[in-house]
Parts: sequence; structure tokens; C-alpha cells
Amino acid sequence: MAYETIEVTPLSPVIGAEISGVDISKPLGNQTFQEVHDALMAHQVIFFRDQEMSLDEHMAFGKLFGELHIHPAARETQGHKEIITIHADERSKVVAGMRWHSDVSCDAEPPMGSILHLHTIPASGGDTMFASMYAAHDALSDPVKDFIGGLSAWHESAHVHRDRLGHKGTLRDGDDSYPVSLHPVVRTHPVTGRKALFVNENFTTRIDGLKPRESEALLKMLYDHIATPEFHCRFAWREKSVAFWDNRCAQHRVVWDYFPAVRHGYRVTVAGDKPF
Repeated sequence: MAYETIEVTPLSPVIGAEISGVDISKPLGNQTFQEVHDALMAHQVIFFRDQEMSLDEHMAFGKLFGELHIHPAARETQGHKEIITIHADERSKVVAGMRWHSDVSCDAEPPMGSILHLHTIPASGGDTMFASMYAAHDALSDPVKDFIGGLSAWHESAHVHRDRLGHKGTLRDGDDSYPVSLHPVVRTHPVTGRKALFVNENFTTRIDGLKPRESEALLKMLYDHIATPEFHCRFAWREKSVAFWDNRCAQHRVVWDYFPAVRHGYRVTVAGDKPF
């Protein structure tokens, strides 16, 4: 793909690209916006370096791609419900994102994309790994594709946001209200038309219509498959870097190898639609 206003450097043949030549804290012209959008569609996750961006500018960049999503359990940041604080330090017992997942897939309309801006990073470690769910789907055998193509799975929030991360009280949907949704195991991307696996070890709890042992066995096979290194890229953060990933076709997980160092930043999430 030819780009006129930005430079795009792939991180791997399968997923991920670094974008240069653009300051995303400033309004984007129509051509630049379209090229950034097209790069995201082509590479599933895109990265920007050396971005000086306030919280208002962060939200403004996210709003170029759609309405901002409100997390069902996370606290607001500096009066902004649309912003999630990402923080770990020497007091942390757990950090968000330690398992492969697509953000908030438990919502009836899961987020389209997430935009993370890190301000403080450890001296080493703290990378984020990304996995292409296009590649994961395409690598399955035809009989398995045929079988899972007609299945749906339940995605739940309570065991993650309440039990692991400790969110409780008045949440987005009411007191101690945690989303539960049924989504297809394979979804079709609404822009590219490509098929992608849409189950993840963080939120997916069972496959609808299967017996428990059948569901557990099939999900374990798919999770092991998603963890295949050939489907991945790995991003090494620097301060003021930004990652923008498409939750409809990519999964991610953080590598928590930097304890007790500080890792701190903010994320906005773009609202999505019901998977089909």
C-alpha cells in the first residue's frame, strides 16, 4: 500500500507496524487520517513514537475513529470517564492484561480499538505482545474452521474485573454489575471482511451448546493455537510511545517482567459494534 503523508514500517510480516511522520496530538488532515486508518486496517496494530499528548488531545485523537467507550468497571481519570489509567509499581499484586485478550469482549458491543499512551516505563521489560486473529483463523484446518464457524461463546466480566482486579461498587451499569455477552467464535471484520477468531482466555468462559468437557477442550486448543509465536509481534515501549490496536482482529497481553519498577500511562478506547 502506498502512503503519501506517513511512513509505515512493518514490525512483522503478520501484524504490527510503526508509523512516523505524524503528530497525533494535532488535528489530522483528511488524507493523513485516511492513511492512518488504512494502516490500522492493514496491520491490526500501529505504533507511534515520541508523542507529546495531553489527556484532551488523547481523547480527541480517539474520537476521530468513533465514539469513546466507557469501561464497565475501571475508575475515571481526572474527571474523564473515557480514560483508563494504566499503572503498576512496587505495590502491585496484579496488573491488567496478563493474559491474551481482546479488550472488554464481555460487552454486548465490544470496543473497536484501544489507544494506549505510556508516560513512564521501566528501564527494561514491560513489552506488549500482539497476536493476529486473522492469522490464527487462517492457519486452522478446514474441518475445524467449518465446525467453529457455527459456534458462539460466552464472554464474562466478573471473574476478571471483580475477582482478579478488585473493581466493585457502583460501576458503569449499576452496583456490582458485570457484563455477560454471547458472541460468535469466529467474527467477520466489518471493514476488511476477513474472518478472525474471537475467543480469549481472559473473558471467554464457555462455548454455548457444548458440554463442559467439550467446551474446555476446544477452548484450550484455540488458546494454545492463539499463543503460536508466528502469529505475533512484540512492541518495546519507550516513553511517550503510543499503541493503537484493533480489538476486532487482534489480541494482546502485557509482559509483567519489570516488578517493582513503575509503568504508567493512559488509554482511551473507541466504541465498537456487535460481532457477527
